[in-house]
Amino acid sequence: MSGQEWMLIVLFLGLFAGILSGIPAMLAIAGVPFVLAVIAGPFDLFNLTFLSTYPARVLGVMTNTLLMAVPLFVLMGVFLERANLAERMLKVLARLLGGSPLGMALSVLGFSTIIAASTGIIGATVVMLVLIALTPMIEAGVPKRQAAGLICASGTLGQIIPPSILLVLLGDQIGNTYLEAQQRRGNFAPEPVSVADLFAGAMVPGLVLVGLYALWLLITLRPGRAKRVGAHEPVTLAELLFTFLPPMLLILAVLGSILGGIATATEAAGLGAIGAGLMAAFATSPNQAERAVISVAGLAAFALVALKVAGFGRAGADTLAGMLSIAAALLLALGVLVALGRLIAGRLMQPAMVETIKISGMVFGIVIAASMLSLVFRGFGGERAVEHLTHAFPGGEMGALIAVMALVFLLGFILEAVEIIYIVVPLLGPAVLSGDLSPVWFAVLMAMNLQTSFLTPPFGFALFYFRSVAPPEITTLDIYRGVVPFVLIQIAALALVFLFPGLATWLPDLMFN
Repeated sequence: MSGQEWMLIVLFLGLFAGILSGIPAMLAIAGVPFVLAVIAGPFDLFNLTFLSTYPARVLGVMTNTLLMAVPLFVLMGVFLERANLAERMLKVLARLLGGSPLGMALSVLGFSTIIAASTGIIGATVVMLVLIALTPMIEAGVPKRQAAGLICASGTLGQIIPPSILLVLLGDQIGNTYLEAQQRRGNFAPEPVSVADLFAGAMVPGLVLVGLYALWLLITLRPGRAKRVGAHEPVTLAELLFTFLPPMLLILAVLGSILGGIATATEAAGLGAIGAGLMAAFATSPNQAERAVISVAGLAAFALVALKVAGFGRAGADTLAGMLSIAAALLLALGVLVALGRLIAGRLMQPAMVETIKISGMVFGIVIAASMLSLVFRGFGGERAVEHLTHAFPGGEMGALIAVMALVFLLGFILEAVEIIYIVVPLLGPAVLSGDLSPVWFAVLMAMNLQTSFLTPPFGFALFYFRSVAPPEITTLDIYRGVVPFVLIQIAALALVFLFPGLATWLPDLMFN
């Protein structure tokens, strides 16, 4: 082996040692490669001029308009969580389905599917589900092991169901990596890969996974008799509409504007953040006049999206569509100002912004640190080493794909999803994406693989989040045993997408080609 190949081995060993040591991940991801590059430079194993390009890489990250969607999607989820909208939706859904063990479990699954489209952060979702859903499920008669497994599994749905922060980050990395890999191969006009492609590609696999979860609940739980007090209270039509119509319209507007090609992911994320802020203000306002203004603003926002979908987004001010757009925009602006005042007065705005800054700072810190890792990896000739290694795998492209998926699954035990995306995709992705494999299929497989690894005992992150807030009567062994059936369901769903790539590519091809 050459000296550079030995340095690559030391790089990866040092990287994982640094991460496992407990220091902040972004310091390990950036610091270990930098120190190793400085040490290797005097021995002619690394060209130190490579490091001079790092500021340009950081500037490229910070000016990437796609990544601006991340803090906006985070803010959208934080608003919905802190305004107790999630808890209200779950209670209404449980009453609607009768409050029986099966009804309660399906309520949690249905609620998680809806909320997955608005949070997308595993830790926040699992903790929220434990706090608002665990006790009601146990009181309804759901076995504590199955309740624990369902919460852990449902809490990871935000990784695969769009709009998902994970898919936004994957879209950024897969798009760039696929373009570079194809150009190196000699294809200078490859089909670009967008976040909209990934959103469409993940839609069917995500719904298949939810369907398999529901099938398992139908097999293992019987409707039974409701044990919870209040389970038989009727749900009025007005209560149902006011509880579920706003979040469904919000998700429809955000996801529809992206898939319909009328807004970028960043623009749609801005719409989602504003919509979630309006919903949070409406839910916490005691003033009927304020609630009326906010309601009208929400309808005006949806009307603006509908006008753009209908092709009237650039209508002149002297036309009917143009006047309607101006009126809707003015009503929306008024509602946003009123909602902002309510959120500040209700002390929701500041903690929501602080939480958003914390999560977004973690994401961007890892993205910037991973740029240093990628730079040093290339400086040590890592791309050539990976290319030679993948050619040695039996099965060609498929063998390399299986090897990458196995590595992602194992890394999911010790690293966060963002870290894995910005380490694995730029370093190993070119070897897989330089051939004829669909980048959308690869991205969906990777997202589902990450989701599975976060559930797998004993190191799945979702299990740790559950354990941190679960009551002591639910033991760690209960959590592990409860999650096993859902892990097997995840693996079955992943196998289905692997064997039938059309599950991930059919909808994007239908919509965009």
